[in-house]
Amino acid sequence: MSTSDKTRNRKIIVNSLSKSYVTKKESFLALDHVNAHIYENEFVTLVGPSGCGKSTILRILAGLEDASSGSASISGREIEGPGADRGVVFQSYTLFPWLSVRDNIEFGLSLRNVPRKKRKEISDKYLELVNLVNFADTYPKQLSGGMKQRVAIARALANSPEMLLMDEPFAALDAQTRGDMQELLLNIQKHEKATILFITHDIEEAIFLSERLYVMKSRPGRIVREIEIPMEMRQNKELKDSEPFIKIKKEIVDLLHS
Repeated sequence: MSTSDKTRNRKIIVNSLSKSYVTKKESFLALDHVNAHIYENEFVTLVGPSGCGKSTILRILAGLEDASSGSASISGREIEGPGADRGVVFQSYTLFPWLSVRDNIEFGLSLRNVPRKKRKEISDKYLELVNLVNFADTYPKQLSGGMKQRVAIARALANSPEMLLMDEPFAALDAQTRGDMQELLLNIQKHEKATILFITHDIEEAIFLSERLYVMKSRPGRIVREIEIPMEMRQNKELKDSEPFIKIKKEIVDLLHS
C-alpha cells in the first residue's frame, strides 16, 4: 500500500463474501470468501471470464442480491438493499422507450419529487457531460447503442450517487464506439470525481481504465490477484503496445489459465 492510500477513505469494503445457489438438482458455490475494497474517487475493475461471479458481486453491492455469508458496506453502512447512494449501469440499456432522453435522465429525480426547474438544471448538466444536448427530446429507438448507454450513465449520475456500479456496459458495442465510450467514461470520472466499480472480461479495457484491478477465476468465483496499474499507463492508448502494458496483460492471461 502506498503512503497516499493510507490516507484515503474506503468507500466500499467487501469482507469474506460468499454466495451459494440452490437448484432442484444441486447447490453450488458461486463466490468463495471474496475480499476487496474500493477507495473514494477510485476506478476499480473486476476482470475475469464469464461465470466467475463478477456480476454477482456487483448485484450484491447494488442490493439486488443477498450474500450467503460475509458482508459488504458502503461508507461504513452495511448494504441491505438497493439505494440512491449507488448508481447502476448494465450491459442492456434499460431505458424507458416511451420517455425522451431528458425524461429518462430525470426519471429518478421525478420519483423524488425534485422540482421541475431543478430537474432541468440537472439534466442539462448531464446532457452536456455525455454530449447529448442536441438529443434531449429524442426517444431511445432513434439512438445508437453508444448513445443509449450514454443516456443510462447520465441517468445514473443525475441522482448524485456515492458510487457507480457498471456491469460490462460496453460489451455490446463495436470496437470504435467502445473506445470512444471508454474515453468518455474517464472524462466523466475526472469531472465528477466518481467512485467506480467496472465489470469486464476484456483485459485491455481493464488495464486501460483502472487504477487497480482484481483478477477473478471461477468454480468457485474468487479473487486471485490484485494489480495496481501505474499512473503513466492509464488512459493512454499509445501505450497499449508498450512492453509494460503487455507485461501486465500477460500476467493476467497467465493467472486466468493457471
